Amino acid sequence: MRLFTKYRILILMVAILVTGACTPVEPVVEAEPVEQSVEAEVTASEGPKETIIFSDLNWPSAQIQNRIAQYIVEKGYGYPTDVVFGGTLPLLQGLQRGDTHVTLEIWLPNQEEAWGEALAAGEVAEIGESLGRDWQSAFVIPAYLQEQYPELDSVEDLKDDQYKELFATPETGGKARLVSCVIGWSCEEVNAAQVIGYALEDHVHVINPGDGAALNADLYGAYEKGEPWLGYQWGTNEPALLLDLVRLEEPAYNDQCWDMDKACAYEDATIMIGVNSDLLTAAPDVIDMLRVWDLNINLYKDIAAWQTENSDASSNDVALWWLISKSDIWSAWVTDDAAAAIQAALEANEIPDGWPIE
Repeated sequence: MRLFTKYRILILMVAILVTGACTPVEPVVEAEPVEQSVEAEVTASEGPKETIIFSDLNWPSAQIQNRIAQYIVEKGYGYPTDVVFGGTLPLLQGLQRGDTHVTLEIWLPNQEEAWGEALAAGEVAEIGESLGRDWQSAFVIPAYLQEQYPELDSVEDLKDDQYKELFATPETGGKARLVSCVIGWSCEEVNAAQVIGYALEDHVHVINPGDGAALNADLYGAYEKGEPWLGYQWGTNEPALLLDLVRLEEPAYNDQCWDMDKACAYEDATIMIGVNSDLLTAAPDVIDMLRVWDLNINLYKDIAAWQTENSDASSNDVALWWLISKSDIWSAWVTDDAAAAIQAALEANEIPDGWPIE
């Protein structure tokens, strides 16, 4: 494993003092509480503590949350940690089998059917929310583009020849280029169904990036040049937090539409924490910590802003900065003994063994 040097930790501490806390943002509107699964009574297991494996979903917020949680679990509670990297569907199946033990971002309703089946089978348990509530849409454009074309405000406008031409490239055969969901994510199938539901097959050419970084790079590249861009984003993704984007209008979400052909907007998502059911008895102290975990969207905006200012920082670096600078937040999630141990580890420049090399 690559160890962080004391010099690198000091650099991060200096960065914290220089940048300070990010400008507070307006709080998101509280959503109606999501029905939680019944909490199971748990008791501590005896013997050596076994490794807790986190589902390392292939987008930034999930990986940064994992790194923060790994530090807390290793240094505060004494459990070894590890990660398994992958996409939404494979890692959900891995959580069901016990190949991983914690997934910090279960997106509902995107994964509702598969997640509901896993809950019913007793393979997984719902612990609480991580990021909370979030929006997502397959049809997002830069605000500067709508300023140039104010009548471009609806998915139906994509059937208009002038707007198809606006987004067309030599590879799209005259259709509008739509940068959709990442291959292997649940939204890949949802977005494809929306294209059909809106009768856009003859009007848009769908591109599915290989990973979240490619999706973001595509948007950033167009935005920096002031070029047209049409594609998929969600509220906690870095570009959506930092760029001025506009969602094209769609019919409002309703259950009947969604169940039939998905020719309506996404329902706002709830981002849940899921665990393999065996973890309830194997690590009840970690379960208690996860039940009060609250790295909500407002807090994550600070993370995204710092990461943008420190573009060379890895997920490990970001987590370390956050833990050093935000002890007042994470210390409320843990026991007093765990908080003291974590703080001591930070002051000693310790790095979790389970953090992947980045």
